[in-house]
Amino acid sequence: MGGRGTFAAGNNVEYKYETVGKIEGVKVLYGKEGSGLHDLPSEAHSSNMYIKLHKDGTLNMLRIYDNEHYLTTEIAYHPEPDLTGNRKPVLHIHYYDRNFKRTDAAYLSKSIFDKYEKYLIGRTWYD
Repeated sequence: MGGRGTFAAGNNVEYKYETVGKIEGVKVLYGKEGSGLHDLPSEAHSSNMYIKLHKDGTLNMLRIYDNEHYLTTEIAYHPEPDLTGNRKPVLHIHYYDRNFKRTDAAYLSKSIFDKYEKYLIGRTWYD
């Protein structure tokens, strides 16, 4: 669970996240005390997905990684004013390239929602 350009490039780094549980076999992570980390890792050490929850136990973020440990997809629930025009939390998706650049937020398609629904704790489909 390293930083950008480290583990995927073959460099081992100190763990900055701790596993606090699992959902359907996927690790639920939080930044270690004093790390200042609020997102999930940009690269994976051993898993293809990681989950972060809000304090109420509902989904904040699901990140999906490829077989070479690079982040490819992020499904999240938090405000995205450029997408919605307001500050209300919304379920949305971003895609990442190998340079860690991400796409603008987009609404989740029904097929993507259905594929990952078991990890989207506390989130329901919207129309």
